[in-house]
Amino acid sequence: MMKVLLINGSPHKEGCTYTALTEIANELKKHDVDSEIFWIGTGQIRGCTGCRVCKKNPGKCIFDDDICNELIKKCEEVDGMVIGSPVYFAGINGGLSAILDRVFYAGGINFENKPGAGVVSCRRAGASASFDRLNKYFTYNKMPVVPSQYWNVVHGNTPEEVKQDIEGLQIMRTLAKNMAWLLKSLKDEPTPEYEEKTFTNFIR
Repeated sequence: MMKVLLINGSPHKEGCTYTALTEIANELKKHDVDSEIFWIGTGQIRGCTGCRVCKKNPGKCIFDDDICNELIKKCEEVDGMVIGSPVYFAGINGGLSAILDRVFYAGGINFENKPGAGVVSCRRAGASASFDRLNKYFTYNKMPVVPSQYWNVVHGNTPEEVKQDIEGLQIMRTLAKNMAWLLKSLKDEPTPEYEEKTFTNFIR
């Protein structure tokens, strides 16, 4: 059975972001796609130091004292992923940003062609900027971005309020349907052959 990793990037284990991800998980199950919600927790998370040691040892961050390498491994083992975050100052959670920078830089080479989607939860505003931030991780790593019927956003200040966002929950279910459809469509398709990646530096 295919499996999708649902990353809960909120410090609240069962808050608004979790509520949105649960709606996705329930819909995926209806389409015979398994899922797991992975909570990043509230422990200390390092930011990327730009040491580039991971380029000599792809798939592993040199710092092994937080959840980074555990999360890289989980991402490698699943068929797709959804990353959820609350909105803080019109951006994603700082801890989530720190871990994603390292996960996608050190391990992203193994995520190619796995469908991905971002989901954000906000009380009122800042959702589109946060949603855009999450999508950049997928496009950098050759991951198809899964669409829904609108931006992947739920509104509410508590899980109970999120459950009242009827349109937002429908967006989550549509996203899950599209994720399941895309996973099944790509299952037996050969992956593209890519050119060696080139870099252009503008200051020499």
